[in-house]
Amino acid sequence: MSKYLSISTKAPEELIKEKTKEKTADLILKLRDLQAVLYAESKRSVLIILQGIDASGKDGTVKHVFSGVNPMGCNVHSFKAPTIEDSSHDFLWRVHSNTPAKGMIEIFNRSHYEDILVPTVHKLMPKEKINKRYDYINSFEHLLKDSGTIIFKFYLHISKEEQAERFEERLTNPEKEWKYQAGDLAESKNWDAYMEVYEEIFEKCSPSIPWTIVPADQNWHRNYFIAKTLVDTLKALDMQYPKAD
Repeated sequence: MSKYLSISTKAPEELIKEKTKEKTADLILKLRDLQAVLYAESKRSVLIILQGIDASGKDGTVKHVFSGVNPMGCNVHSFKAPTIEDSSHDFLWRVHSNTPAKGMIEIFNRSHYEDILVPTVHKLMPKEKINKRYDYINSFEHLLKDSGTIIFKFYLHISKEEQAERFEERLTNPEKEWKYQAGDLAESKNWDAYMEVYEEIFEKCSPSIPWTIVPADQNWHRNYFIAKTLVDTLKALDMQYPKAD
């Protein structure tokens, strides 16, 4: 197991669930306030990339961590299989058109990294062509960074056992049944292949815009971990409301 995915998928033992949830509630309010200044200042933008295996909690992260932000200053885009129009352009075309304007937060629920993961696991194109995509993605992210975009790359790290439990819940919980897709079970058999590709992504696409591995078996810890990372980073920017002319 590598240095990235060998870390635990569980919360540290010293964390107490209820106290951590209280801290998360406070962090969500702080994130709300920071987003308001980001929007008013309009000097930079924020891109949040959420990646993870099926049922890792990407939707739940969006629902809970960003529950306090003003919808006027935040967008969410879910990247699914490319459409015919998408495929008629370069693979980053549909991604670049959804990057955040200054003052905005954009959340990618899955992202351009799917254009490495899926073709590699399912052998949809030559390895040499896929390898070039690593360089294109690094250049693309550096362009965004140089243009004033702060990029967070979160990998939601869950265990095989937790994924199986969540799939089972989708079959038994009426509120989550709509999420069930038979294809998810078939795709879960490629777990090891996906982990291998993720490892390569972490190695090749981390140097100046690092990945954050989020232990995500417990939703309450996942929410706290991501909210704290966002608040700590944005607070350090010392953003200010602009003065009146």
